[in-house]
Amino acid sequence: MTATLKEESSATSSSNNGAKKDLGPQPVVVSAEAEALSHSATTMKLTPSFDLFQLLTEEEGGVVPQEMPGNAMRDGTSLKVGIPDTLEGMKLADYKGLGGTKKIEDLPDPFKMVEKELQPFADSIKELVSTDQPILSMAAKHFFEKRHGKRFRPTIVQLMAKAVAACPPEGVKGDQWEWSGASEVDMEGGVVTTTNHLGSEVWRKQAQLGQIVEMIHVASLIHDDVLDEADTRRGGEAVHKLYSNKVAVLAGDYLLARASVLLARLENTAVVQIMATALESLVAGEIMQLKSSPEELLQMESYLRKSYYKTASLICYACRSTALLGGHAYGSTVATACEEFGFHMGLAFQIQDDILDFTAAADILGKPALADMSLGLSTAPILYAAQEFEHLRPLVKRRFKEKGDKQTALEALYKSKTAMDKAKNLAQFHAQRAVDALLRLPQSEARDALLRLTYVVITRKK
Repeated sequence: MTATLKEESSATSSSNNGAKKDLGPQPVVVSAEAEALSHSATTMKLTPSFDLFQLLTEEEGGVVPQEMPGNAMRDGTSLKVGIPDTLEGMKLADYKGLGGTKKIEDLPDPFKMVEKELQPFADSIKELVSTDQPILSMAAKHFFEKRHGKRFRPTIVQLMAKAVAACPPEGVKGDQWEWSGASEVDMEGGVVTTTNHLGSEVWRKQAQLGQIVEMIHVASLIHDDVLDEADTRRGGEAVHKLYSNKVAVLAGDYLLARASVLLARLENTAVVQIMATALESLVAGEIMQLKSSPEELLQMESYLRKSYYKTASLICYACRSTALLGGHAYGSTVATACEEFGFHMGLAFQIQDDILDFTAAADILGKPALADMSLGLSTAPILYAAQEFEHLRPLVKRRFKEKGDKQTALEALYKSKTAMDKAKNLAQFHAQRAVDALLRLPQSEARDALLRLTYVVITRKK
């Protein structure tokens, strides 16, 4: 299991599964007895986000998850009473590049908005991962100095921190676990606002969470490249190619260890549990990638679950944790909107990545093109092509191991009139759901910048 389930949530999820395809066992199996030993009456019992929020459209067999702790508070008006919203009902399809005429540039630039705030943390993160061992230190710092990319995840966390600061905290209802987790806010009035947020202790901890998320992400990239025997990453040599497999594995382990120490220093046990579950999910995704059965390799829902484990889980758990650090309770409308946004944003990001694997050149991507097919993996475009062309299904099930399999699959994909469009529509479905979740928050510059970022994710070319 990637997350421990509250008993009634588990039962609800089980009753729901009748409408779902049998996806086989979870990638990491922990016995009920072992789970029971690791919990007390006060520990948080998380439900995986794919059981809280919708994976597929109804037209493709997706189901709307039943209401349970973690997704119950989704009122679109409670946080905006008397507050006008000029973007109410926003549809991505109304914007240029997605079929409409509106200009996304009318919304705040997400990267410019937090660029200056992120810079000190970008500099300090190199110091946070320093060690007395020169080679290990250089390997650990590699992505933070020369190949840092756009710092996509820290940008999301920083913008989300600003967006939730504009939200008044909701009342805590009782002492159930689903209402726990909010950090105590040691500020005048005991509440974070847009005027007292910047430079506060809350702001510092949320920014540190962004660092932690980036460290976990980079560690996963280093380990993935070793497992996948990849030569390049972010347009440069992979860490294990620069040094060795042993150094790369140790560097990844070291980053995770440092991230764990910094996580503990946030002094919020609920956030520690949530982010630890994100770590577990990353491992579960790798296991699922390696161990999926031939039938599971053909299932779109199985592909999306793997994408959740490997990509979306870290983003959505970071978003909910940001709300908790800002003084919002776990089950609040604010925290739920944050996780739902991160869930759909993460899936949209991964689906777009998988589309670009077939449409962008390696020098633009910063990693080898067709990398997933080389690993025997089928992503959304190929899975949709396999729905159209039956002769592709045996190739997918045997992970393109026979000579000519990859070429046959590519020819079918480029011959298909629907596969790539369906993949793009799936990315847009998740991006729109991310927008819908954000629109439950009061309007602010930061929220609107996140809306623009969602558009950028599914229209980017690299």
